[in-house]
Amino acid sequence: MSSDVVGSMVVVEGKADSEKPVDREKTCPLLLRVFCCTGRHHNISEYGRGIVPTNELQIYTWMDATLRELTSLVKEVNPDARRKGTFFDFSLVTPNIHAPGYRMREIGTTCSGQRGADDSKTLGQVRFIIGDYLDISITPPHLAQRPGMRLGPMDRFGGYRDDRMGPMRRPRQY
Repeated sequence: MSSDVVGSMVVVEGKADSEKPVDREKTCPLLLRVFCCTGRHHNISEYGRGIVPTNELQIYTWMDATLRELTSLVKEVNPDARRKGTFFDFSLVTPNIHAPGYRMREIGTTCSGQRGADDSKTLGQVRFIIGDYLDISITPPHLAQRPGMRLGPMDRFGGYRDDRMGPMRRPRQY
């Protein structure tokens, strides 16, 4: 009697590639299109059909660039963002595969002059794909110093959750 054993093996390669360091001497950099706005993110409707916000910052970088590194590059060209205590809220703007247009996804926050948990996140780790945009909300310290002053995460409609500026409610009829 012979018994045949059939086996299979699954190899996952995607994760290891995003964690490998990039040799910046041998690897060509990518063009990262960055859009900054003070105190808020751009509305998602500002992206679409080849139209983007006007204040574009073009950065040549690599997939292993960290949010801390990108923060320092933005601070070089934006004098208002250099103050200690300035918050940088990063969002990735990607094509929406379920509907025409784009979607925005938060990927991390850094603070000028302070270490944070998101500082070491890389573009590869947040699943950046060449062609995506980076939208950065820059919140100066005078707007962020009191608790509750910084706006929270965005909702799926491009506004902020709990900002009390949602759709108007109809008055009750008695």
